[in-house]
Amino acid sequence: MRGVGRVLVIVYAVMALGATGRSFVQIARAFDEAPLAYSLSAAAAVVYIVATLALIGSGRPGWYRVAWVAIVFEMVGVLVVGTLSLTHPALFQHQTVWSQYGLGYVLIPLFLPMVGLWWLVTHRPSRAAVADGAASSDGSAA
Repeated sequence: MRGVGRVLVIVYAVMALGATGRSFVQIARAFDEAPLAYSLSAAAAVVYIVATLALIGSGRPGWYRVAWVAIVFEMVGVLVVGTLSLTHPALFQHQTVWSQYGLGYVLIPLFLPMVGLWWLVTHRPSRAAVADGAASSDGSAA
């Protein structure tokens, strides 16, 4: 992985670390104050971790599909939580990673899945990788 792909993985890894740290502190300190918001922060952390690992392995068909699922889930999460945090602020009195479309993270959570999806569309696994994946799954490859 080179160029934009490498930068994308690094940004996802940083977001994974940030979201994991934030959710850990929120849950450890005051989970009872905002269980929905803090659970969403933990879910965001898991999504960023899975997306990071999937992007690293996205040259293989299985990981490529996992990357698609993780990044689409992330995009839906950012849009739903971001919208709800603006239209129903009582639900999100405590911030999550995706509140206000990631405003606390300089809107990176809003734009990151767009870049991730663009990258996946333009960097599909090669036909050889798909063939190798099919051969190894049916047991015909040694």
